[in-house]
Parts: sequence; C-alpha cells; structure tokens
Amino acid sequence: MNSYIALLRGINVSGKKKIKMSDLKEFLLNDGFIDVQTYIQSGNVIFNSKKTDKVKLAEEISLCILKNYAFEVPVVVKSKIEWERILNKNPFINQNGVDLKKLYVTFLYNSPSKEDVEILKTIDFNPDKYQIKNDIVYSCYGQSFGKTKMTNNVFEKKLKLIATTRNWNTVNKLLQLVS
Repeated sequence: MNSYIALLRGINVSGKKKIKMSDLKEFLLNDGFIDVQTYIQSGNVIFNSKKTDKVKLAEEISLCILKNYAFEVPVVVKSKIEWERILNKNPFINQNGVDLKKLYVTFLYNSPSKEDVEILKTIDFNPDKYQIKNDIVYSCYGQSFGKTKMTNNVFEKKLKLIATTRNWNTVNKLLQLVS
C-alpha cells in the first residue's frame, strides 16, 4: 500500500468551487481510495492506494470532483517519500533568522522548461526570494504572502504549468498526517 498527498488547486476560494471536505472524503472512498483524510478546507487529501501512477491518481480525483460537483479542479499528487524529500530540501530552512511563517512551497504539475525558468528570473520580486528544484518552487517572503507580487498565478503564467501553493505549516502538517 502506498501513501499519498493530493493537493487540489483553487477550491473554496472567494466562494468559488465550493467543496465540503467531508463530502469529498466520502466520494473518494466510494471511488476506491483507501484511508482518505482531509486537512483544512483548501483541498488537501491524504490517502492510500495500491496504485503507483500519480498522474492517473490525480486524474481519478479530478474526475471524481467533476462527476460530483460539475466543475474541473487540477490536482497534484505526491507520494509520502516525495513529500519527505520536499521538506528536507527547502533551501531557506537553514538560513539565519528565517521566519517559518514566511515560507511557502508551490507544487508544479511538471518540471518547468529551462526557457520559462529564465523568463521568470527576469522579474524582480525583491524582497521575496524563490528557488525552483524540479517541480517544486520554494519561496521565502520578505514581508508577507498577502503583499507579494510573487503569487501562485505568476508562477503558473510564467512557467506555463498548473501550480498550487501551501504554507510551510501546512506542508509539515500534511507529512504528520500521512505518517
């Protein structure tokens, strides 16, 4: 049995694409997902499966949502092992004086092209910083997430990929729940 974390993009934001996590949990259990748990209303799902193809698992979750809610939701799925690696490779975590409340992780659907990464580098996000490692963007915000121009939408547009962002506290909590 494999343990996974699924991240749903853009649900329960500003009254749009409303999904009750208790309903989603029930729908996923009925669709064959095992030991389904949800965490907060922003679309975090922990589950087990005998399947190993994360892309197909993400597609199955998206189809379940489409079938039950009549709207599409992009989904990114990571294994427990990947999640541990993501936590351990955050380049900002060991910097002196870093405020953990200003750390975020953006999960990309795929790794971005080198050309798109270079285009993103031309934008001045100061005082905010980011580093891209494969399909993960680690971010450290100088002021606050609410005042930045380095947003999830900017990453999606410039890297030409679906992306969904979680704060450092949520990323850590999801690892606790999957363990």
